[in-house]
Amino acid sequence: MGRIRTAIVVSEFNKEITSRMLGFAINQTEKDDAVDAAITIGAIIRGETRHDSIVAENTARLIADLSLKYGKPVSLGISGPDMTIEQARARIEIVPTRAVDAAISMAKRIKKLRRERSSNTKKTVTIED
Repeated sequence: MGRIRTAIVVSEFNKEITSRMLGFAINQTEKDDAVDAAITIGAIIRGETRHDSIVAENTARLIADLSLKYGKPVSLGISGPDMTIEQARARIEIVPTRAVDAAISMAKRIKKLRRERSSNTKKTVTIED
């Protein structure tokens, strides 16, 4: 099927958590110049106000908007909201790993779909794993 080229975007906030999450994400991917999918990495920690929920809602919406705008998968590797620092530490490995796996899976399906559509005259194409 070929390689899937990825880009990773990491939040500067909660750097103690996100820099370690980045390490796990990089271990799951290879760097390349062109991008088939993007992976977002971040941690939204609960504060004294509802701000973390507002940040999470808007972040998820904007990430979906980016995916639609560019026609490429953008996975959500952001833990939270309403999460303590201890809960964020516990998710340092699993959240970026799942985000990378999701981005690669979506990119592979899109490549396969495009290949099938170009070689198929039917209007409906079914993609199976």
